Amino acid sequence: MTQENASTERSRSGRSHIAAAFERAQQTQTAALMPYFTIGFPDQPTSLAVIEAIAPHSDLLELGVPFSDPLADGPTIQRSTQIALEGGTTTAVCLQTVRTLREKGITTPVMLMGYYNPILAYGQERYVADAAAAGVDGFIVPDLPPEEAAELETLAADAGLSLIYFLAPTSNPERIAHVAQRASGFIYLVSLTGVTGARRSLQANLSDFVARVRAKADVPLAIGFGIGTPEQAASVGQMADGVIVGSALINTVDQAADKPAAAQQFVQSLQQALQK
Repeated sequence: MTQENASTERSRSGRSHIAAAFERAQQTQTAALMPYFTIGFPDQPTSLAVIEAIAPHSDLLELGVPFSDPLADGPTIQRSTQIALEGGTTTAVCLQTVRTLREKGITTPVMLMGYYNPILAYGQERYVADAAAAGVDGFIVPDLPPEEAAELETLAADAGLSLIYFLAPTSNPERIAHVAQRASGFIYLVSLTGVTGARRSLQANLSDFVARVRAKADVPLAIGFGIGTPEQAASVGQMADGVIVGSALINTVDQAADKPAAAQQFVQSLQQALQK
């Protein structure tokens, strides 16, 4: 990235930052790559180093805010959040992590993925204000349905940030239309019924699900849950605007001696697969 482009990126925030990331990916005829990583895993300095290592090879970043009861997450992410919590990673620490990334010159759009209870405990208005000041671009809250999200959605919109909603293969036409009407940034498509975690194969009817949503939505569609290999990422990238990979990255980091280097190598392999 040139100095001029980096300056432009720093001047963007929130929704415009997210939109620009998807637009750049579309211009190169690839899906946007969005790795997920838990802040504070396996410890705070290492997680910061991992995120720094993968950011240049990512179009967006989904950073996990640890919570004691992560209902949508499988065993890999559950374990990473528990370790992060035991290491003292709080909501405030997560916000400071994003601020530190921005101070280090990381311009990649950042989505904070966290459950609703810690947001309530922190205070919704304060959470959005502090997140915006730190350099967060949007929020992913898996246990907050649109019907209960009006306050957080309004606060985020007023700050120029996106609140991301989910759709699953089981979503009916009415649900799809409702989410499509409310969506900003992108819609998170859950590729399967179940929790997060790498799978050996993708759902057979995934392309039909994407087509049903695309017929109603005018924002990018990003697919997550169950994507664990470059080959799977490439397959998903043929049908969606964004590809989200989390558990496989955490497993890679967990098993490596040089964790930032291993994370960078894995994310680069996903990036290369999407560009083929």
